Amino acid sequence: MTKRYEIDFGGRPISIEIGKMAKQANGSAVVRYGDTIVLVTACAAKQASEGKDFLPLTVNYMEMTYAAGKIPGGFFKREGRPSEKEVLCSRLIDRPLRPLFPEGYFNETQIIATVLSLDPENDPEIAAMIGASTALMVSDIPFNSPIAAVRVGRINGKFICNPAYKQQKESSDIDLIVAGSQDEIIMVEGGAKMVSEDELLDAMMFAHDSMQEVIKLQQRIIMEIGKSKMPVPAVSIDNELTAKVKAFADIKIKEALNIPSKQDRYQRLSDISKELIQALKSTYEGREGEITKIFEDLKYHILRKSVLSTNIRIDGRGLTDIRPITCEVGLLPRTHGSGLFTRGETQAMVVTTLGTSEDEQKIDALSGWEYKTFMLHYNFPPFSVGEVKMLRGPGRREVGHGALAERAVTKILPEADAFPYTIRIVSDILESNGSSSMATVCGASLSLMDAGVPTKDAVAGIAMGLIKEGENIAVLSDILGDEDHLGDMDFKVAGTESGITAFQMDIKITGVTKEILRQAIYQAKQGRLHILKKMKEAISSPRTELSVHAPRIITIYVKQEKIKDVIGPGGKNIKGIIEKTGVKIDIDDSGKVNIASADDEAAQKAIAMVKELTQEAEVGKIYLGKVRKIMDFGAFVEIFPGTDGLIHISQLSEERVKDVKDVLKEGDEVLVKVLEVDKQGKIRLSRKEALGKAVTS
Repeated sequence: MTKRYEIDFGGRPISIEIGKMAKQANGSAVVRYGDTIVLVTACAAKQASEGKDFLPLTVNYMEMTYAAGKIPGGFFKREGRPSEKEVLCSRLIDRPLRPLFPEGYFNETQIIATVLSLDPENDPEIAAMIGASTALMVSDIPFNSPIAAVRVGRINGKFICNPAYKQQKESSDIDLIVAGSQDEIIMVEGGAKMVSEDELLDAMMFAHDSMQEVIKLQQRIIMEIGKSKMPVPAVSIDNELTAKVKAFADIKIKEALNIPSKQDRYQRLSDISKELIQALKSTYEGREGEITKIFEDLKYHILRKSVLSTNIRIDGRGLTDIRPITCEVGLLPRTHGSGLFTRGETQAMVVTTLGTSEDEQKIDALSGWEYKTFMLHYNFPPFSVGEVKMLRGPGRREVGHGALAERAVTKILPEADAFPYTIRIVSDILESNGSSSMATVCGASLSLMDAGVPTKDAVAGIAMGLIKEGENIAVLSDILGDEDHLGDMDFKVAGTESGITAFQMDIKITGVTKEILRQAIYQAKQGRLHILKKMKEAISSPRTELSVHAPRIITIYVKQEKIKDVIGPGGKNIKGIIEKTGVKIDIDDSGKVNIASADDEAAQKAIAMVKELTQEAEVGKIYLGKVRKIMDFGAFVEIFPGTDGLIHISQLSEERVKDVKDVLKEGDEVLVKVLEVDKQGKIRLSRKEALGKAVTS
């Protein structure tokens, strides 16, 4: 039986249809928003995965090109590996769902969101997130609470729920995706044009209010057609074994957690775990996994209790303290710009490379071809955490961290007209102990300034954490990896001294109030300002000159009707300039010509050649021309390539001339003065007025 539900959402209808498609999945939903249609399915294995003590959840978001009436590019003409957007959307769906599965549920679970039809004005990501929640809720898969998602924009000071794509791109100064349940915000992802902390908080609250009708709709659907949930094994606790683990390891864990060095601390905790298993092996043989789980839980509670009771963290810092920071620029002599940012045991080497329009990234997006002139790529090699792993392409985490940093840095870049370069930033994480994505933001800002990019300001990022036990709350600034793993909230804030440019938050618990969020956001501001101060001690403003190894792009403008003269028949002229000078030339339909070269002399030569091809005759100017054709009434003279003018016989000499051939012959070079350029572009020249004169420069 097919059932269809519809409500108004952000000023236009959204519908959810159950029971028509993909009926063999545990749960499925078709969400339609405008002409955007997304099918979301949820499937789970019948039994828990043996030997796993975590949720094996996989989320795949897929954009089918037929959804936009397109055929895929490439040799095979079919969808291939996920695009960057598909990876990022998969993460967006995964993050708010994962904390809502019940404890003890370890069945392989897969969510697949397939975009079947695309209306560019209505967001498929939002439809996919709502569909994922609905598919889980109507299925027999255990899932604790329906969620919804909203994209928030702000236009002329007014918040907009799910703005149309064109509105968002052209007019909005805030772009947030917020996911939440009826009572809680669970996830936030987005950016802004240097907005204040209160404005960001208001946007989040607006989003949470806006999603309530969608959550109520899902609750209605569940009441009418939801299935009974499969049982989840109760999490059993062996109190006797727990007591023995605590007696053996409690004091040792506390001592180990006071070791400031990450690698030394991890090694000591690993040794304690091995000693524990060895000590209990004879009595609890075959239960090593259970012992390890109890050990990890004990470590979790010891760390949290210690922070809450003492306000002192693993490495001895207070709650608001930032780890020691060092910033260096210009380390790599052949790159265009480089920055090494180190904060505690997290270190990022970030390099800026400048290119031309030929280096733009061309993206075959579902909505059509798109071009990116700014790219930020994040790499996380295994040596950064002292591990040995196969080197592969960037995974979902790397793509996500790079996108977050890119969003943060984009807001400080100069306008394309003022700085017509393609910019690529690469961040290689050399050490990691928390907040490598925010170290990337800081390093990117340093390397851009070192490269001489005229950025609007410096930008920095900080990762914040939360530990909450009942009414006891600790907000942590600049978290370590352990504090991220064992904490209740992970949120990252990037921005300038003027305001926030990017934001990402994941909340793992209930009970995080607006007041807690406000405290965390303002504490993050203080940390961000501290980091910016340290960065500006290394480089306070962009260098005034580009690296000698970077291309120089010089922009000149020609009239639109002269574009064809620069290009020439079959591209002959522009190819000739490139061959003779070695520069790169880009000309657009407006007549803007970008000439790029690391050799200034070559660039100037190319500019002169373009100007020669596009110059126009100036009245009163003296030219040295060449006689092209003799006529009875005068001579046609080429004053510069492609442009001829007429010397009437009366303008050949002070004396009366009977025959033009008495004064000139074809091929002669002759000084001429431009007397007139009429409305048709015809040029009248005079030889007699140029006699005894020099060529006008």
